Amino acid sequence: MTASLTLVVLMAVLFGAGIAIMLERSLTRVLIGFLLVGNAVNLLIYLMSGMPGLAPILNDGVDPDEISDPLPQAFVLTAIVINLGITAFMLALIYRSWWLAQLGEKGDLVDDDAELEEDAEEAADLIRSSSADDLAIQQIIDASDEEPDEEVVRP
Repeated sequence: MTASLTLVVLMAVLFGAGIAIMLERSLTRVLIGFLLVGNAVNLLIYLMSGMPGLAPILNDGVDPDEISDPLPQAFVLTAIVINLGITAFMLALIYRSWWLAQLGEKGDLVDDDAELEEDAEEAADLIRSSSADDLAIQQIIDASDEEPDEEVVRP
């Protein structure tokens, strides 16, 4: 077997195994299958890039036909970055799924009793201070010797 044929067989095995593993219900297996398919795609891009050649730098006396194409290298680097990003996202999903499974029937509802009590105490303090403010204002109005205008109509 030549190196190219070996890489083609390896790529096909990675694609097949990755697709088969991704068909499972477990998120961990989906992640492993995705990683296998991502590596197979990188091999495919490498195989499609053609024969290796000189570095893609044009100097005097360099034949442009002997230069390797830099685009597949950029594609592979981009595929690696995308694969890493999706892997991080899948790991976050797996962790969140595990965390929700640990909570059991409570699900996503976390007890916030302490926060509810603090909110209730704050609301009660606001109501008390509001009524105290109203009482103080009424006392100031009663102590004042000013008379309201007769044009003001009270309901």
